[in-house]
Amino acid sequence: MDANLAAGLPPEDDALLTELSVGVDFITDFWLEQYLDNYIALGGSKMKFLTGDAGSGKTHCLRLFLAGAARRGYKTVLLSTRTTWLHDFRELYAAVLAAVDLPGSLARYADAIVREMGYAPEDFAPEETLADFLSRTGRFSPLTRREIREQIADLFLNNPRIDNNFALACSALTGGLLGYPALEPQNRSLLLDWLGGEKVRMAALRKLGLTAGRITKHNARHMLRSLAEVLHSAGHAGLIVGVDDMDIFVRPAEPNILHYTKLRREDAYESIRELIDEIDTLSHLMLVFSFERRLLDDERIGLKSYQALWMRIQNEIDSDCFNRFADIIDLDRLARLVYTPETLVEISRRLAAHLTAAGLPASPVDETAAAALKNGPAVNCAGLPRKLHWLTCGGPALPGGEEDG
Repeated sequence: MDANLAAGLPPEDDALLTELSVGVDFITDFWLEQYLDNYIALGGSKMKFLTGDAGSGKTHCLRLFLAGAARRGYKTVLLSTRTTWLHDFRELYAAVLAAVDLPGSLARYADAIVREMGYAPEDFAPEETLADFLSRTGRFSPLTRREIREQIADLFLNNPRIDNNFALACSALTGGLLGYPALEPQNRSLLLDWLGGEKVRMAALRKLGLTAGRITKHNARHMLRSLAEVLHSAGHAGLIVGVDDMDIFVRPAEPNILHYTKLRREDAYESIRELIDEIDTLSHLMLVFSFERRLLDDERIGLKSYQALWMRIQNEIDSDCFNRFADIIDLDRLARLVYTPETLVEISRRLAAHLTAAGLPASPVDETAAAALKNGPAVNCAGLPRKLHWLTCGGPALPGGEEDG
């Protein structure tokens, strides 16, 4: 059994996560069908925001959505604002790039070039590149070298959606995988470091044909666009990024967790605002930001304090009907409208089954207890999933704490 489950946290195992999810798929399945199966797959891009009180299931919902995206062939990344800075978009871009295994995607390009030239990677000896194979078989002619260069150029340099220097770096790395043009190990490391936003010697980059400067918060969005395009062209459906714990902006400082000063917080808001304004210039990309309601409620330092951002994300129409197309999804409101006593009993039953199988005390709630939980002291069903977990585990009272279950 996933250790997180006993602690009231979302399970790490995707299969278990899916099995325990009842009700929240009202929004995740909608996103998967309306966005990932259609809009994002066809080249669109989108940003969404998840909110709710502590224990409302934000992290669970985010992970469930990412698991569904991965099954559809998307590259997925889950980050936390507790450990990844948002005030400098370079940091977010670098964290995404580090998580998606770009060299693995470039290996797909290399294999595609091999097959396009009429060969198969399986024909090569272990550790043998295309250039080695062609040399060994006497077919590494100037004409063949030219064809390899043209194939690489078609994939990267001739794609207008990829930044030129990003394309040059990917071209050189792919050439290194093919054995032509040859790429020394230190130059491979240099290119990967630059792509990852590290400080490198610009003179060394120029020797490799790049005219690049450093990746900064000003050009990192273009690099993220290039990354999403490269991943998609490599055969992935697109790139989905989840950013959790954004309510850290309005939390007191905690040990071992990033602390946002007023300046950094406002820079983070501005960074998100700029991304919203440029979202239509990106393709095959979706970002979902998650945060506790305190980030909405705190008008002094929360989202409403930065009008340029708030004006772009606020839901203009509020009605009794739950709008699944809204940019801000309130999971407490979703619980109030979607979770019936029968739904809560089913969630509790599945949870109890896994806990008891692991030798832990648990008993599913009945419909009377479920109805009391939804319609009783839980105002607006705030933090309902956590309360249900606690009762299933036999808790005599509802827990405090801040971790999102």
